[in-house]
Amino acid sequence: MVHLFILCYMWHIAGVFGDSVSVMEGDSVTLNTDLTEIHEDKDIMWKYGAENSLIAQISRTDGIFSTYDVPDGTFRDRLKLDHQTGSLIITNTTTEHTGVYKLEIRGAKRSSKTFSVSVYSRLPVPVIISNSSHCSSSSSSSSCSLVCSSVLNVSDVTLSWYAGMSVLSSISVCDLSISLSLPLEVEYQDKNTYSCVLNNPISNQTTHLDITQLCHTCAERDGQSTSQPDSTQLCHTCAEVQAPCCDSVEAVLRLVVTALMGVASAAAVVLLVNDVRAARG
Repeated sequence: MVHLFILCYMWHIAGVFGDSVSVMEGDSVTLNTDLTEIHEDKDIMWKYGAENSLIAQISRTDGIFSTYDVPDGTFRDRLKLDHQTGSLIITNTTTEHTGVYKLEIRGAKRSSKTFSVSVYSRLPVPVIISNSSHCSSSSSSSSCSLVCSSVLNVSDVTLSWYAGMSVLSSISVCDLSISLSLPLEVEYQDKNTYSCVLNNPISNQTTHLDITQLCHTCAERDGQSTSQPDSTQLCHTCAEVQAPCCDSVEAVLRLVVTALMGVASAAAVVLLVNDVRAARG
C-alpha cells in the first residue's frame, strides 16, 4: 500500500489553546462558562480573535447584558448569552467563525478560559472516472486506470481509496479552493469492493466503485464498436419464408424467357427482310 501525504503547514489552533470545539457549518455551538449561576460580584467578558475584540459582556452591578459585533459583521445576529450561566451561543455558524474565543471572569477571584472553535464546510461527493480511454492493437494491459477527484472549497480534508475497510492510498490538504485527485489501478476481473472517501474530522462523503460500468478491456470496446449484423437474421431460403419468395423467383424467370423470345423473333424478322432484298437485287 502506498500512502501519499501533502503535509499541512497551517498552524492548527485546536489543541494548542484550551478546549477545542468542532462543528458543521450551519449548526450552533455553545461555549460554556462552567458556572451554574452568575453572582452579583462577577463580570463576564467574551473576546474573539488575535485582536481580543469584545463580543459579549455581562455585568450585574452595571446592568450590562450585551453582545457586540466585530467591524466586518462576522457575528451579526448570531450571538446569544445564557442569562443564568453566561455561556456564549453562536448560531448559524460559518467557516468565518473558526478561531480563538477567550472567556474572562472578573470578581473577587479572576479566571479565564480559552476555546478553539473549528467550523467545517459540508463536503462534496467525490467523483470516480475511468482514465483508460486509449486502446491500440498492441495493448495487452489487464488493468483499469481510475481517478477519484473532488473540487474543494473547504479546509483540512483527506481523500482516500479503500479496498473493503483497508486504506490503499490517501492524500491530505489544508488549502482552500483546490482540485484534489487520487489515481488507482485495478484488474478488470477484480472482485474486491472499492470506494473513494472524502473526509474531515467530523464528516465524510463516500462514492463506491462499480468496475463493470467504468472498466472495459480494449477487446470489449472493439467488439462493441465493430460488431456486424448476423447474416442468419437477414438471409433466408424460400422454404424459410414460404411460397411467396419462390413465386417471386418464378415470375422473374418467366419475364426473362419472354424477353429472350422477343429478341429471337426480332432477329428472325431482320433476317427475312434481308433475304427478300437480296432476291430482288
